[in-house]
Amino acid sequence: MKDEELIYAFLRGDQYALETLIKEYMGPIYNYIYYLVGNAGDAEDITQDVFVSAWKNIERFDRTKKFKTWIFAIAKNASFNWLKKKKPKLFSDVPVSNERDEPENFIETIADDSPLPEELFTRADLGLQLSKAIDALNPIYRSILLLHYKEELSLQEIAELENESINTIKSKHRRALMQLKKNFDY
Repeated sequence: MKDEELIYAFLRGDQYALETLIKEYMGPIYNYIYYLVGNAGDAEDITQDVFVSAWKNIERFDRTKKFKTWIFAIAKNASFNWLKKKKPKLFSDVPVSNERDEPENFIETIADDSPLPEELFTRADLGLQLSKAIDALNPIYRSILLLHYKEELSLQEIAELENESINTIKSKHRRALMQLKKNFDY
């Protein structure tokens, strides 16, 4: 079933339809929020708030639009609201690695089929540098890059999500890439 069909089914009383939507979008929404806020616990809390908000407002969903765009707009707004309230991050709070040896940043999660041993050190360093460059971006630019490259939303879908013209989003996308290039010291 398409997302919009699942919403219609839920509104007619099918609880399974909402569960299906949540299962489909829980991972992508959490990942998007995590990359914006940089903290797993906060990302979990914000993700929960996003789905509660979606559930409470599902009757207002415009069925002529895509659900994916709508749910990511809620996630973006919730994340940006959290970022506005956030206290400054202390250098001592920056994680070096986590306890389970899982990657901290999205660039490190890109699959690599068969790297040569000497390439591993270079790639790890480049991944860390790129991740730092992405983290240093303005949250709006970081959001556009994550939505486009990680979540695979088109620039048109991002324009709808941001409620801005496609040309504005293209311009912000270009500025984000230019800023990323400037921040990426390779």
